[in-house]
Amino acid sequence: MSAQLGRIIIYTKQLDAIADFYVTHFGFDLQRLDGDRIVELVSRGAGANILLHPMPEKRKEGQTLLKLVFDVKDVDDFCRQSKERGLEFGPVHRADGYSFANTKDPAKNSISVSSRAFAGL
Repeated sequence: MSAQLGRIIIYTKQLDAIADFYVTHFGFDLQRLDGDRIVELVSRGAGANILLHPMPEKRKEGQTLLKLVFDVKDVDDFCRQSKERGLEFGPVHRADGYSFANTKDPAKNSISVSSRAFAGL
């Protein structure tokens, strides 16, 4: 079983400004779906995409606001196998045709496994 780093989430209160920055300066393509609160900046190369996520109310700009997102086809199965190896994920969430679950690494960095890449978005 393997998972490929496919997306990095940046939490921000400045979705439009941050999107414009990465589109203008780093050549990302903007993808914004109707009804989706997440803005996806799609890499034109083999690099990871950036997801811009609205900042939760309790968080402040400038804190370390990063989440590594690993693409997996079957989130439930990946979480089950991870648990067998000693890594527990939180509940599996389902949204907009894909699923995801969250955990943290030993340094408390946020990690997610997500099937978004396989949902045809």
